[in-house]
Amino acid sequence: MIYANISQLKDYEFLPEAVKRCFEYAAGHDLESLEKGSYPIDGENLFVNIVEYETTDRENRFWEAHRKYLDVHLMLKGEERIDLGFIGRMEQKEFVDKDDFLPLEGEADSHVVLRNGDFLICYPEDGHMTAIKTDVPAGIKKAIFKVLI
Repeated sequence: MIYANISQLKDYEFLPEAVKRCFEYAAGHDLESLEKGSYPIDGENLFVNIVEYETTDRENRFWEAHRKYLDVHLMLKGEERIDLGFIGRMEQKEFVDKDDFLPLEGEADSHVVLRNGDFLICYPEDGHMTAIKTDVPAGIKKAIFKVLI
């Protein structure tokens, strides 16, 4: 897991080129003006999902992880809490290959709060529970880049 703000990108030169391409794409496109949906960047190797939703209570959310793709969450508008847990400490359910979705059960080891310009990189060992409200439910808009591992 890597958590930072796009203003700090100069400190992350060590990131793989595929991950750096996410930030290059974000700098060259007005992501906030895009409609919800999936946008190809490099076929199945790299694409971005633009999502909008209302944050909610933790009890209404679920744990997930991925095996084929790492996630780069980039907050465009709003504020969202994301709980994090190492999948090795969690009960792993049946992997859904076509959706690259690994459902999990367990407790959080940590959490982050994403605000405008913040990003979170989740690797396959990083279970995450998204869309949790901070104080009150709020609408958010986020880009989730999917980088083939």
